[in-house]
Amino acid sequence: MLRDITIGQYYPSDSVIHRLDPRVKLFWTLIYIISLFLGQNIFIYGIAGVFLLMCIRISKVPVKFILRGLKAVIMLLMFSVIFNIFLTDGEVIFRIWKIKVTREGVVIAVAMAVRLIFLIMGSSLMTLTTTPNDLTDGLEKSLGFLKIIHVPVHEIAMMMSIALRFIPILIEETDKIMKAQQARGADFETGGIIKKAKAMVPLLVPLFISAIRRAYDLATAMEAKCYKGGAGRTKMKPLKYKRRDALAYLVIFAYLFIMIMVKVYVVA
Repeated sequence: MLRDITIGQYYPSDSVIHRLDPRVKLFWTLIYIISLFLGQNIFIYGIAGVFLLMCIRISKVPVKFILRGLKAVIMLLMFSVIFNIFLTDGEVIFRIWKIKVTREGVVIAVAMAVRLIFLIMGSSLMTLTTTPNDLTDGLEKSLGFLKIIHVPVHEIAMMMSIALRFIPILIEETDKIMKAQQARGADFETGGIIKKAKAMVPLLVPLFISAIRRAYDLATAMEAKCYKGGAGRTKMKPLKYKRRDALAYLVIFAYLFIMIMVKVYVVA
């Protein structure tokens, strides 16, 4: 289950999407997430799904690898669907005692499930095709205009990059702790949800200790290298737009234009 989390991991490959400027991929992710909330319509979700599959195919990242990341949020997905199906008022399809299923609840539940799946897959594709260093540089460049109002853009980008970098490290650390405790007789597989949740409690103390130790070591290393923030720092590989980035922006705007047209003329 822990190794099924794909957000924060990087999948090395030599694809067009891997070589794109990180600012393009950040903008693509933002536009894609916005497009998912343009309406609850099969045409909108169909276009979003086809566009996502095309990007996955171009990125050369295995679809199974991205779909594996959905296992980590299956419980959240199930709770969202169940609550919307049974707690939304509207036209009743059928009723069992005090439990009712409405047409509006089914529509909202399906729409929310599709949105969540596409959102996770799209976000995972961005992190799988972008190294943490490139992501940090892209965030800092994209949010550079906020420096005018004295927002610490570099520090914010650095924190987000470190958080993403620590996700696979903490997952691996948790896996090691679980295996060590299973070798001592701990059981994390059997029982209901409550029993499994209680069994996970002994993992928290060593995991937090390990995370704090790693954070302290990282802070010490940054201080030893005289890290003082982003002011006056230069880049070994400055970000520069290329022709493929301009073409990628055209594709993104074309996708957004199509989605808006579908929203205005088809959905309406």
